[in-house]
Amino acid sequence: MDNSALLKAIIENAIDGIITIDDKGLVESINPSACKLFGYQPDEVIGRNISMLMPSPYSEQHDEYIARYQRTGKAHIIGIGREVQGLKKDGSVFPFRLGVSEVQYSGRKIYTGFIHDLTKEKEAEERIRNYASELEQLVEERTSSLRNMVEALETAKEEVSLSLEKEKELNQLKSRFVSMASHEFRTPLSSIQLSASLIEKYSQLSDKANITKHVTKIKNAVNNLMSILSDFLSHERLEAGNIQPVFKPIDLVKFAEEITEELQMISRDNQSIIYQHTGFDRMVSLDQNLLKNCIINLITNAIKYSGENTFIEFNTQITPAECIITVKDNGIGIPQTDHKNLFEPFFRAHNTGNIPGTGLGLHIVKRYAQLMNGTVSFESDINKGTIFTLTFPLNNANNATDY
Repeated sequence: MDNSALLKAIIENAIDGIITIDDKGLVESINPSACKLFGYQPDEVIGRNISMLMPSPYSEQHDEYIARYQRTGKAHIIGIGREVQGLKKDGSVFPFRLGVSEVQYSGRKIYTGFIHDLTKEKEAEERIRNYASELEQLVEERTSSLRNMVEALETAKEEVSLSLEKEKELNQLKSRFVSMASHEFRTPLSSIQLSASLIEKYSQLSDKANITKHVTKIKNAVNNLMSILSDFLSHERLEAGNIQPVFKPIDLVKFAEEITEELQMISRDNQSIIYQHTGFDRMVSLDQNLLKNCIINLITNAIKYSGENTFIEFNTQITPAECIITVKDNGIGIPQTDHKNLFEPFFRAHNTGNIPGTGLGLHIVKRYAQLMNGTVSFESDINKGTIFTLTFPLNNANNATDY
């Protein structure tokens, strides 16, 4: 085998890509490894500028590289070698190490490029970097975990103390619930039992007046029990997170008038509910069911804790920024010492006496108001009455509806 055949065989079977170009940058030869690497057939590359195998901006600058080298003799790649990027036929870019040598052949310059694909090496480097990063993250997590453990141990005494305090409060809450439930259920059930017995007696005497009287007592007692059970159910749903507000447009004036008419029927003798709306706007976007529950709860409390021959003021107002609802009574008021606990579940003011109630109503009102992005506040003095105020902001997404 002559030398030229041997050289050709070596080039054709070389693992690395080998490309030769002339001094104008035109490809003169490309071996199979280079063709496979770039995804071209030889006739697609030979005779074309080598820049076709380079991504931007190197492709646009390549001819200037050769021209500058020929002018100055200062090499950037020739005889040095460096890592560069290649552009495949499918448009993808890959890294390779390029070594370029200059050869004088038949009175002209030929440049030979030796191309070693670095894709696998770069992938391995990336995996190593990822492993190192994961290891650093793991070390940081373990360090953080140890730090947190130390902090947890340092605060263990305080947490145990706090846990015991919470358990004490929970036991007190359970005691209040058992006491309240026992009393509140026993009273209406006793009333129902007594009235049923009296109805049986009066029916034998055809005493319709007393029969009607005690049927009314039974109805009131049943309504009282249903109210208690409703409060328990609402509290349970709130604690379980099963209540989600549904904001819809409400005609506040019509809505409030209907509630007023409904509650006037259960008010005490000569007890009046006076409703008034302030402002020209009457539409607001809130959850109708939750809002109704809040208002009914407040007005029902005003009815219970106010005497006969009194009036209850029920006011609504829509300003550019807020919807404000107030319920004012002239009842027994709330002791100052009870103000801070008023919205706690199962808590009742110390001056309520035998007036029925679960101690859940105001807690539910506060939670419902919060679900609608609102607040509830109050002012009260003993024997001077109470004012409850519900406030809902209108500058949020739920109230941005164009009516």
